[in-house]
Amino acid sequence: MKLSILGPPGSGKGTQSTRLADRLGIVHISTGDILRTAVKDKTVLGKKAHEFINSGQLVPDDVMIGIVKERISEKDCKKGFILDGFPRTIPQAEMLDTIIPLDGVIFFDVSEEACVARLTTRKICPKCGLIYNPTTHPPLVAGKCDKCKGPLATRDDDKVETVKERLKVYNKSTEPLVNFYKNSGRLLHIDASPPPDEVFEKLVEMVQAHERGSARD
Repeated sequence: MKLSILGPPGSGKGTQSTRLADRLGIVHISTGDILRTAVKDKTVLGKKAHEFINSGQLVPDDVMIGIVKERISEKDCKKGFILDGFPRTIPQAEMLDTIIPLDGVIFFDVSEEACVARLTTRKICPKCGLIYNPTTHPPLVAGKCDKCKGPLATRDDDKVETVKERLKVYNKSTEPLVNFYKNSGRLLHIDASPPPDEVFEKLVEMVQAHERGSARD
C-alpha cells in the first residue's frame, strides 16, 4: 500500500506510522529525514534545498516532490510505503498524484489542547532519537533513555510558544488536505486521543479493511 499520515504536531503520527510500517512490512519514509540525507549527500536536489534552507526560506514544492520521487522509486518501496510529513500542502498533494497516487491518507484527529500537553511534556534522547512522554511512554529510569542510557532533553521546538505557532502553521497549510483527500475518497479518519496501543490496533484494523476494500474494487 501507498499511504500518508496527516495530523497536527503531537498527534502521534510519527510513532504510529513507524509501527504501522513494521506491521505491514512496508517502508516508513520521514520526509524530514530524506531531506536531511539529500542535503548531507549533496545530491542535485539536496544542493538546491540547502540553498533555500540556508537563506531561511521554505524548500519549494517542486524540489520537495523531486526528493520524495527519488526516494519512493528505490527498490525497498516496491511493496509500499508510508509517507510521514508529506504532502503538507494541496499543491504538493496534486503534484504527488501525477507521480504516484496514494491509496489512502490517514488523518490523526486530536484536539489542540492535547497536542500542546503532549509536546510540552515529552522528552527526546538526543543520541538515538527515541521519544518519551511521562503519561503514555515514560522511560524506565527517569531522565534516561531506555535504549542508550543517555540523558533525555526537551526539544527547542517543544516549548509552549513554539508549539502553538507550529499548530497555527499546521491549521493554515496542512489541514485543508483533509478535505482534499476526503473528496477523493481516500481519507481514513482515526481518533488519536486514546492511549497509543489502543490507537495502533484500531489503525491496523482500519488500514487492513481499507486494503481489502480496495482489492475488491
